[in-house]
Parts: sequence; C-alpha cells; structure tokens
Amino acid sequence: MYCPKCKKHTNHEVERVRKKKASEFKAGQRRFRRVTSGFGGFPRPRYEGREKPTKRVSIRFRCLECKVALTPPTQRAKKFEIVEA
Repeated sequence: MYCPKCKKHTNHEVERVRKKKASEFKAGQRRFRRVTSGFGGFPRPRYEGREKPTKRVSIRFRCLECKVALTPPTQRAKKFEIVEA
C-alpha cells in the first residue's frame, strides 16, 4: 500500500479500530445524566427496531517502516475478519 510519508509503496499491518469508552465529562453526556436523573425517566423514545444488516467497519493501516497510521473512509460489511497469511 502507498504510504504518503515514505512517498512509496510499503508493507502495512491492518488492525480494526475499536470504539473507546465515552468520557463522562463531555457536554452531551453531562446533559444526558442531568435529564435522566430523578423522576421522569428516559428523555426520548427508545429505539424499537431491528439491527441493521450491515455494520460500519473502520480499518487502520500502519506502515511498517515509518509507523504512520492511515485510516481510509469506513466501509459497510456483514462479516469482517482479518486473516493472517
């Protein structure tokens, strides 16, 4: 794969990007905690539908020479697995 830092094609390792734990101190989370606390319950209707058939998969490519990580746009996939060759 092409590495823009090395300016040539190099080998890259592939890893799946996982979502990190959301911070409790962000403004949206503080607002959510304030609204849901006490009497009154959930602030909006709960989602009552089926799961989507495909999920967005984020992949990160890391150059093995300069260690720079590249994250192309996400793709939708029903099943995703990284097979070691």
